[in-house]
Amino acid sequence: MTLTEKDSQYLWHPYTQHKTAQTPIAISRGEGALLWDENGKEYIDAIASWWVNPFGHSNKFIADAVYKQLTTLEHVLFGGFTHEPAIKVAEKLIEILPKNQQKIFFSDNGSTAVEVAIKVALQYFFNKNEKRTTIIAFENAFHGDTFAAMAASGISFYTQAFQGMFIDVVRIPVPIKGQEQASFDALTNVIQNHNCAGFIFEPLVQGAAGMVMYEPEALAKLIQICAANKVLTIADEVMTGFGKTGKTFAMDYVSEEPDMICLSKALTGGTIPMAITTFTQDIFDAFYDDDINKALFHGHTFTANPTGCAAVLASIDLLQTAEMQANIERINASHLEFQKKIENHSKVITARTLGVIFAVEIKSDSEESYYGSMRTKLYNFFIENGVVLRPVGNIVYILPPYIMTNEQLQKVYKIIEEAIEMV
Repeated sequence: MTLTEKDSQYLWHPYTQHKTAQTPIAISRGEGALLWDENGKEYIDAIASWWVNPFGHSNKFIADAVYKQLTTLEHVLFGGFTHEPAIKVAEKLIEILPKNQQKIFFSDNGSTAVEVAIKVALQYFFNKNEKRTTIIAFENAFHGDTFAAMAASGISFYTQAFQGMFIDVVRIPVPIKGQEQASFDALTNVIQNHNCAGFIFEPLVQGAAGMVMYEPEALAKLIQICAANKVLTIADEVMTGFGKTGKTFAMDYVSEEPDMICLSKALTGGTIPMAITTFTQDIFDAFYDDDINKALFHGHTFTANPTGCAAVLASIDLLQTAEMQANIERINASHLEFQKKIENHSKVITARTLGVIFAVEIKSDSEESYYGSMRTKLYNFFIENGVVLRPVGNIVYILPPYIMTNEQLQKVYKIIEEAIEMV
């Protein structure tokens, strides 16, 4: 049996209707920005495998750090114990995060990083004997698939089977250019009419919504409104963190600082599942008490896994090299050139770029659904041509590994141009 035949016999894939979906492609190896399937066909991974591999596949620097840690201490429980790799990760992150972030809490993926943040926001006020039970989120947000993270997400087909089972979430419009005031007014109105504990947002770029972008000044204003009303703010940097927007964190563009930050995906360079939620000292202090019931009763078996911590440290070291920073600038400049080339195309609605993120919205004769016919046609075309891209409806985005060559980028652009002509 081939790998794909065995897959069909045993495996259940994410976001997949197996009755109608095409057979998954069996990948046998990866190197740099490239993947090869079991038949030897080569693919350019233009989305860094769901945004987690900024330094490419089979990165030797990270692999060596992981191997060294595996032969020293692969794992130890984090309840009642600690270890040097976790402490080094905390020290390294505190250096590069917004200055108000002082405490580090480990978990194991982006959804759980968000889950922790939302639980902390709600319990923060519970510990202070205040009844605040509402979370504010953007329309069309995506924050993950665990229950609180799913509740905060606004893409309906992810959540429709669970309506009526969620925590209280109220949505406000995204402050896209020209519609900022509507977002400010909506936030003010929600705070006035609900007992709001926290506001969670994807800073500057809504990933799963199709790389919807908005300005730092608008986000700063929203954070100011929350701060004036003692509503905690949660920056979900699971997608945007570690260089994607051109700076280490998207919040580095914003004049205001959030109370919490959620990190995962590129945190370990795509090697090991790990996540972190960071907090201000004030938030930690609300849980620091003689009363055991005020503790944060949340944990994961692999919390602060030393091997994952070694991957984090290696990934941050790579990100901070002059070479990697130059690569990010090079890709951004290349994206901007491509944007200029196609944004006035008759079949293009808009094109936009931030850091290494590029998105183009293609005109359609009908309203395109998330997994609609245009998306399927585009996806199949890209795969046939050896490029891994996952369109969101009629929006095609690129979010490449930072080590992608100019030649590989040009091939991705060429295939996207051909796809625009095809639809």
